[in-house]
Amino acid sequence: MVGQTYRERPPRRRLAGLLTTTWVQRVAPGSPAYVQRDIPSGAVELVCRVGAAPQLSGPLTGPRADVIPPGSTVVGLRFRPGAAAAVLGLPASELTDLRVGAADVWGTAAAAAGERLAAATTGEAAVEVLEELVTAAAARAGVTGPDPLIAEAVRRLMPWHAAEVRDVGTTLHVSERALRRHCLAAIGVGPKTLQRMLRFQGFLARTQSALADGRDPAGGGLARLAADAGYADQAHLTRECVRLTGATPRTFLRDTQEACGCGHDHAASYTPLLAGRFVQERRVRRA
Repeated sequence: MVGQTYRERPPRRRLAGLLTTTWVQRVAPGSPAYVQRDIPSGAVELVCRVGAAPQLSGPLTGPRADVIPPGSTVVGLRFRPGAAAAVLGLPASELTDLRVGAADVWGTAAAAAGERLAAATTGEAAVEVLEELVTAAAARAGVTGPDPLIAEAVRRLMPWHAAEVRDVGTTLHVSERALRRHCLAAIGVGPKTLQRMLRFQGFLARTQSALADGRDPAGGGLARLAADAGYADQAHLTRECVRLTGATPRTFLRDTQEACGCGHDHAASYTPLLAGRFVQERRVRRA
């Protein structure tokens, strides 16, 4: 879509255990307002429209739309599933489907960051302000990443893994009920819900990678795309797509191509997911 840009980048190295991506989104002056559609990913985000106060956006359980006015620059950071709770010092379940001011959690440090953000002359400089805010909060909390149990559970629930939730708990020596309790506190959703979200993120990764290469994501048909993304069949993909995005797969793909096919850069999100798929496939072939 002409008039708006979106670019993701990996976080600075010392935050790699806590964050997956940073981004800068711009809507040009004189362009139409842009409707930003967010879908569940299992992540907490720290977001700021430059000139406003930074906000924490909790993990979503359904789609949400925001209207970004012309002339806006929005910057953000995406936490790894399970990482935000340790940095924020509160259960992620308290943020599920909510937005709260970062100052409500981090006090004057977040308020001061908002002032520095307003003075930032580039989107990249604004991202650095958010990274510094997280760096300081993580140092105060003494954390560099999610709890190891949560990190391993998330790894086993990622796309391309065929693990059942009950088997994940067994492997980690916790009951299914205990795993759910840990996930709700650290991530904000239960493990089965997270697994569905991550599977769809795998589908989205394939879509965005295809668009970046100039290919039609559904060139081989929706049934093939569903199978490649780990769904039982096309009907399974359709149910999950409607649940998580509010649209059918065809509509979602069309809207994604319209919004992202003009030069959006989502590589920092989709590259690690697709790399994980290739690693898992090699392990299966060697087994």
